[in-house]
Amino acid sequence: MAKKKNKSIDKKGVIKPLGVMNGAFDEPAPKKRLEEVRRRGQEIHELMMEMEPVPYYRSFELVRVPYPTRYAFHNVRGLKSPFVHIVNRLFVIQFPSDDGLKTLLVSPSDADRNGETPFFKALSDSFGPFRKTGERLMAPQEASVEEALAQTGLKPEDVDYITYDHLHTQDLRGWMGTPEEPGLFPNAELLVMRQEWISTQNLLPPQEPWYCPDGIDEVDMDRVILLDGDVILGEGVALIRTPGHTEGNHSVAVRTPEGVMVTSENGVGPDCYAPLSSELRPVREYAEKTGMEVVLNGNTLERGLDQYISMILEKTIAGPSVRDVRFPNVVCSSELASYWVFPGIKPTLQFGNLSFGSPTYPSTEGSR
Repeated sequence: MAKKKNKSIDKKGVIKPLGVMNGAFDEPAPKKRLEEVRRRGQEIHELMMEMEPVPYYRSFELVRVPYPTRYAFHNVRGLKSPFVHIVNRLFVIQFPSDDGLKTLLVSPSDADRNGETPFFKALSDSFGPFRKTGERLMAPQEASVEEALAQTGLKPEDVDYITYDHLHTQDLRGWMGTPEEPGLFPNAELLVMRQEWISTQNLLPPQEPWYCPDGIDEVDMDRVILLDGDVILGEGVALIRTPGHTEGNHSVAVRTPEGVMVTSENGVGPDCYAPLSSELRPVREYAEKTGMEVVLNGNTLERGLDQYISMILEKTIAGPSVRDVRFPNVVCSSELASYWVFPGIKPTLQFGNLSFGSPTYPSTEGSR
């Protein structure tokens, strides 16, 4: 598997521990645990709102993929289509630090390699001789990571860090490189929770369909930073542990001109974070009948109660969106989207591609 011992958190003033949530998930009584997590989440929201917005934040649609409705809206009944469409996005973020301006990529997905993920490979194989046509119809690719990055004017060597809220479907070898293959991002370090890294190498049957085989094999551990808790990146970005969807899940919180935006896949869209305001009637009625404050993304449910609490933490950190105050500023890494192949499912709010500020180009020491 991965080689060499991982490096510790850097000493350059870029990655700093954030202790606000320490022990919050340890409370044995679930209701009290939720109350404590919500209280501390509000502290983080207020802390981040005191920060200046990051100078650059932009997201790009990479690929649309079919996803079973029973997973996207766990336990909701009455949605007519068996599948929904979710949009996988890349986020390009620049933030200031004591070591200068840094560039972070969130969720760069290698669509071709990720297609080997057992669940999606089986779905693709089900098209038989029409596999290629089915893939183009069901999972159209809008852009590659290379194409999206080129739109910003940044070069691969400008990228300092890469992170994912979790490692489902991801093959990192094309980005980070292996002894046999140079990666696209020669200077990038991977930020990942230690629990997620360990889980990826020790899967049980419920997890196996969702992880890309050998996706982290041979990655140089000198370029992997394993995190054991929440951290602040420079100023304006935080990585917050939000276990549930996977045991090692974390969320990416960013201070933007529209407030704090939180990226995760514990849920698949704003409807899941404020179901009582959803215009999808089965989702709204489910929340009304059950009292559920959020609707889980339920394909793995590694820690179901904590996933519920984590989603409430995410929306507490985010705060309400200026686009629609009924919904929190949670910008999902795989966001529910309308698609004609799956009629009858239209998100009440979709953030789509976002763009704030202008990039700075480290490789040329100035803006182009």
